[in-house]
Amino acid sequence: MTPEPRAKLMAARAASRCWRQGRLAHRFDAAMPDTPARPDAPLLLPANQMPKRGKIGSDRSRIAMLHALAHIEFVAIDLAFDLIGRFGSAFPQGFVDDWMQVGAEEAMHFALLDRRLRQLGSFYGQLPAHDGLWQAASETAQDAMARLAIVPMVLEARALDITPSTIARFESIGDIVSARMLRRIMTDEIRHVAAGTRWFEHAAKREALTPANHYQILVKRHFRGSLKPPFNDSARRQAGLTLDFYGALAQ
Repeated sequence: MTPEPRAKLMAARAASRCWRQGRLAHRFDAAMPDTPARPDAPLLLPANQMPKRGKIGSDRSRIAMLHALAHIEFVAIDLAFDLIGRFGSAFPQGFVDDWMQVGAEEAMHFALLDRRLRQLGSFYGQLPAHDGLWQAASETAQDAMARLAIVPMVLEARALDITPSTIARFESIGDIVSARMLRRIMTDEIRHVAAGTRWFEHAAKREALTPANHYQILVKRHFRGSLKPPFNDSARRQAGLTLDFYGALAQ
């Protein structure tokens, strides 16, 4: 319900802190909005209308890449708290423990990227962005397992695949600050994918489903796209997302 970026990240940190301190009840009686509150900027465009970023070489393309990553982290704050508010009653308290931490970490990631943009003479909202991440949330708003399958286990797992090459590109142009930041973010994202996988498997066991098979069914049903290699099998395996989940879906 909070549109302004700085206020949203502070609210995320406050909620996570209150939960850790036992000041929030394990109770879910607030209706979740269909669409989170958004600031006036950035302008949200369909993905196919987004300007091409080009290779990371110029300040312009570097800023465009960091802006795109900042937007992903900004939306990820809402994704974490929507997951708690929408589906928390269906899971043990440990589920909320995990996603409160995720929400706070996504807020920290956004703060890091926004600060880096400002160091480079830009800011979050200066460039357009697309809302594909929230489209995935809308698609899975009625099914906790589908949400876990698509958001952490497809979209965040994809970040594990592509971030190492992004880090290498920043390093190749001497932007060690941005590269170090992305390396830190990726370490956290492995834990986020792990949380998604762990709670997906918990729900599958509860429903007497085979986790990998049901994951494949849900991805085919809800994901608008294909899973494309190369995969960062090592990082995915660290997160518990083993090849038996996604290998059969690869194109």
